[in-house]
Parts: sequence; structure tokens; C-alpha cells
Amino acid sequence: MPEKQLSLSNLSPAQARKDRKRVGRGLGSGKGRYSGRGIKGQKARAGSHKMRAGFEGGQMPSYMRMGKQRGSTSKDAMPIGPFRTYTQPVNVGALAAFDAGTEVTPELLKERGLIRSLRKDVKILGNGDLGTKLTVVAHAVSATAREKIEGAGGTVTLLREAKQRKAKKRPGPAKDVEPELGETAGDEKQPEGEG
Repeated sequence: MPEKQLSLSNLSPAQARKDRKRVGRGLGSGKGRYSGRGIKGQKARAGSHKMRAGFEGGQMPSYMRMGKQRGSTSKDAMPIGPFRTYTQPVNVGALAAFDAGTEVTPELLKERGLIRSLRKDVKILGNGDLGTKLTVVAHAVSATAREKIEGAGGTVTLLREAKQRKAKKRPGPAKDVEPELGETAGDEKQPEGEG
């Protein structure tokens, strides 16, 4: 079948044209009186769908009505909150991959991919077994990890002094109250009007 000769009389668009929606043009427009917005109210106004997350129309939002969460998970929990220090854990079992006599430092752990950053402290934990003699240099070490490292003939060097835990004061027996000045322990005040 021969192709049609292109001329002004047979031009047509490649895709069917669709008229744009013309809202707010009265009752005869096909979009009705309110242009699909319903009757008055916040959602009939411009910009009503651009409210920030958590906005409740001006009333006190739920995140302000609820009590603040206490504990180490909350920024409101001072002085822990945002100032809490974090450590990167490395288990003793992961140190077994090093050759005997190696000095295991945070830099070496970073090189081997066992920790992500040198800016955070490294703490050696006691999960796993260790059979090689290593010199471990870290910021902190658990008691179990120290026991396993030293049990294998290695040594532990801390980059930061371990914090001494304060002993809890237990209530002891009540102490005898000393008599006030001018009184002796045996003196008793005599009631007025006697003697």
C-alpha cells in the first residue's frame, strides 16, 4: 500500500491530544462548583498539602505532649545523651587471625577491616578463643579478654587509664550521738518546778 503524501490536510499529532484540566471555571466546566476541593476548610486552601511532618493544625503536637524518654537512648537524658562515649568492640576470637608475636594496635585493626574508624575507642571483648601470643594495644579491655590474652602468653597495654568504679556505700550500724557541749551523757534535764 503506497504511503500517503504528507500535506497540511492530513497532518495529525503522534499521540492523541488531551486538554489540560481547567478547574475553577464555573458549573459548566465539568469540574463543578468547588473544582474537586470540596466545601470550605483547610484542605480547600492553597498550600494545604505542604505541611511539615508532625503538624497537627496548630494544636500541641504529640511529640511535645508526650513525656521525654529518659535513659541512654534519649538526647534529653543528660549527661549521657548526646555526650555518651561509644567504643568499637573487637572480640578475642577475631585476634586469633594474627600471627604470634604481632603487636595488635587500632591502626592494624583498621587495616584488617575489624574496626571502621580510628576516632572511636577500641574495646577488646572476651568472646572466642585465643591460642597465640599477642601484644594487644587498645583503649579498654574486658576482664575475660585480659584473662584469655594473658593466658596465651600475651600482654595488654591500655591507651587510656581504666576508670575506677566507686564502691557503693552500704548503710552501717547507727553511730552513738555525742552529747552537745555543756551536757554530759549522764545528765538529764529536770522538769521545771521540781527541786
